Amino acid sequence: MFIPLGFTSKSVQTSLGKIVYYTNDRPPWNDLKSNSPETLVFLHGLGGGSSAYEWSKVYPAFAAEYRILAPDMLGWGRSEHPERDYQVDDYVTTIAEFLSNTCTSPVTVIASALTAAFTIRVAIANPQLFKSMILTTAAGLNEFGRDYQDNFFTKLAGTPIIDRLLYSTGVATSFGIRGFLEQRQFASKDRVDSELVEAYLQSAQQPNGEYSALSFVRGDLCFDLTQYITQLTIPTALIWGQESEYIGPRVGRRLQEMNPQAIRIMYQLNDVGFTPQLELPAITIGLIRQFLPQLETSNSQSVLEEDLPAFDN
Repeated sequence: MFIPLGFTSKSVQTSLGKIVYYTNDRPPWNDLKSNSPETLVFLHGLGGGSSAYEWSKVYPAFAAEYRILAPDMLGWGRSEHPERDYQVDDYVTTIAEFLSNTCTSPVTVIASALTAAFTIRVAIANPQLFKSMILTTAAGLNEFGRDYQDNFFTKLAGTPIIDRLLYSTGVATSFGIRGFLEQRQFASKDRVDSELVEAYLQSAQQPNGEYSALSFVRGDLCFDLTQYITQLTIPTALIWGQESEYIGPRVGRRLQEMNPQAIRIMYQLNDVGFTPQLELPAITIGLIRQFLPQLETSNSQSVLEEDLPAFDN
């Protein structure tokens, strides 16, 4: 699987299985960064073929200044793939254990999509692990009257035998992956290249990869984030793609309105879909660099997107 220059893979054991992660401990980064740099943790979202590759065009930009940790979530990428019906608590538990086992002080977590929603729940239960969070399209997919499971496709994915056939023929193939990325995840299909498809395909074809993917497709991992968001105390920034499939930036604005003390920044990024870190990595890097110092200010006020400089996509 694709690993950026200067990074290597390591692993850590959690109560549900081994998690593989990528970190900058090879030249040139081990020679450039300080002896005790702060840590940035990058957590990818979930969906057929997801892995730490999702952030691989972004996190090397911070490797000279920070210790970088970019894990494959349990059941994805090169991490262990237990044969189980995955539930929300599995990821809330393993994210907390990963941070506890790899970090000795509060860290900034940069996370995506459903994993970002899990991370909010981790931060509520374990605020001592966090310094701040920057989250892209952070939603549990059941907010504000939506029900992710209320459609034909998720019901089909819950049908025995058909679910495995659906995965092997429609998800774990280069044609299926490219089609999903072009039609539902990206705003512009021209940004989907062969390396991206291959990275997703390698993850999707890992042994037992269907267990976590089908749990996601069935909606077993979805929940209503509004039931938790008011409990969040960690300084947080939200980045939302204007053309996010299924759940748009209005959700992010409503979440910020529910807890502006913690969610200090909500930024809508135009001409981008569900994963700006893949579609427009350079812009995403710029936003992260801008938001990191803003979130460190203890008396920072909530920032609306109109108060931020516009990016020309």
